Amino acid sequence: MEFPEFKYHPDPLSTGAIKESSEECECCEEARGYVYTSNLYAEEEIEFICPWCIADGSAAKKFDGMFSDDYPLQEAGLPEEMISEVCERTPGYNSWQQEVWQTHCGTACVFHGDAEKDELVNLSGELLEKFLRVEMIKPDVWLNILQHYEKGGNPAVYKFGCPECSEVIYTMDFT
Repeated sequence: MEFPEFKYHPDPLSTGAIKESSEECECCEEARGYVYTSNLYAEEEIEFICPWCIADGSAAKKFDGMFSDDYPLQEAGLPEEMISEVCERTPGYNSWQQEVWQTHCGTACVFHGDAEKDELVNLSGELLEKFLRVEMIKPDVWLNILQHYEKGGNPAVYKFGCPECSEVIYTMDFT
C-alpha cells in the first residue's frame, strides 16, 4: 500500500509527525507499519493512528477529533473545505504549547518541520524583522536563542511555506 500524500504536511516522516511502528491503528485496527506521533484532539485519548486513517478522514470522523486547532484557520477566513483538510486529514505537528497552523495569501501554509539552525542564522532584513515583531522577540534575545538553538529543542522554531507565493513563515514555541 502506497504511503498517503498530505498537501499541507508533505513529509511527516522527516518532521517526526509519523514514525515507523508495529502498533495497531485504533481506527482501522490494522498494523500498517507507521503511526502518528502527535495529538488527536478528541474526547477520548487515542494513542495509535495510522497515516491512512488520517488521510482519508476516518480517524477524525470516528473519534470526533482534529489534528490541529481550526480556530486560527477560521479567523484567517479560509474556506471550510481547506480547514477540514488541514484539521481532519493532515497530520498535526508536535509543539511545546498549542500548535498554530499558519496561513498566507488566503490559504493554509505547508508545514516543513523544525527550522534548520543555519537558515535561522542567515535570516535577515524584512523576513527577520517580521519574525521578531510577530514573535515579540528583541534582537539581543534572538541572538541568545540562536546561540543555543537545536532542531527539536526548546525553544522550537517551525517552518511553513506559502503555496501561493513561496514566502517562508517561521513561528516559535517555548515550554
